[in-house]
Amino acid sequence: MKHYSLKWGAAVLAVAAILTVAGCKKKAAPAPPPPPPAPAPTASLTANPASIQAGQASTLSWTTQNATSVTLEGIGKVGPSGSQTVFPKASTTYKLTATGDGGTQEATARVTVTAAPAPPQAAAPAPGEAELFAAAMKDIYFDYDSYQVRASEQAKLQAAVAFLKTRPNIRFTIEGHCDERGSTEYNLALGENRANAVKTALVNLGVPAASIKTISYGKERPSCTGHDEACWSQNRRDHFAYGQ
Repeated sequence: MKHYSLKWGAAVLAVAAILTVAGCKKKAAPAPPPPPPAPAPTASLTANPASIQAGQASTLSWTTQNATSVTLEGIGKVGPSGSQTVFPKASTTYKLTATGDGGTQEATARVTVTAAPAPPQAAAPAPGEAELFAAAMKDIYFDYDSYQVRASEQAKLQAAVAFLKTRPNIRFTIEGHCDERGSTEYNLALGENRANAVKTALVNLGVPAASIKTISYGKERPSCTGHDEACWSQNRRDHFAYGQ
C-alpha cells in the first residue's frame, strides 16, 4: 500500500511539472490591423470668363488633392494644380480627371462662345460743299441768240440764291455757253453776255459780286454734240462751276 502511494505521488508531481512548463511558453502575437484605405482624389475646375466672344480667350484654373495623375481633356497631362489659357472657337465643356490610389474624380467647366458683333456699318460720308453746290446750282437755259434770262428760269435763280446764303464764303464761276451756229467770235461774245446776265441777276438778289467770276466758252464746250434743235437748246446755257 505504501508503494502505491509513492507511485501516485510521483505521477502527480510529473503532471504538475508538465503544467508548469506549459504555462511558461509565450502567447502568439495578434495579427496587425489592415491599413486604412487611400483617400479619394478631389478636383475642381473653373473657367474665367465663362462666356466670351469668338476670338477671345478664357483661362482654365484647377486644383486637385490625393491624385497621382491629372489630365485636362483637349490639353493632356497637367500638374496637380495650375492654369491654362484657351481660345475655343465654339462653346466647349472642358473636363479635368484626377486619378490616385483612392480612385478617380472628375470636374468640368464650360466656356460659352458667342458670335462677335458685326462691325458697325460705316456711315456714308456727308456730302462735301462741292457736291452740295452741284445739287443746288442748276444750269440756266436761254433762247436762240439771246442772253435774256427766261421767266421759266427764275425759280432756279431763287434756289441758287437760297443755297448761296447758307454758304456765304463759296466762290464760283458762271460759264457762258452757246450752240454751234454762228462764228466763234460771235458766240464768245454771246456767252459772255449770258454769264454776265446771270451774275447781275444773282447780285440783284443779294449774292456778293466778289464771290462770282464769269467766263465765256462760246460754242467750244457743248454738252450735247448733235446737230439739231434738241441738242442746240441744251448748249445755250450758263453753267455754275464750284471755285474760281
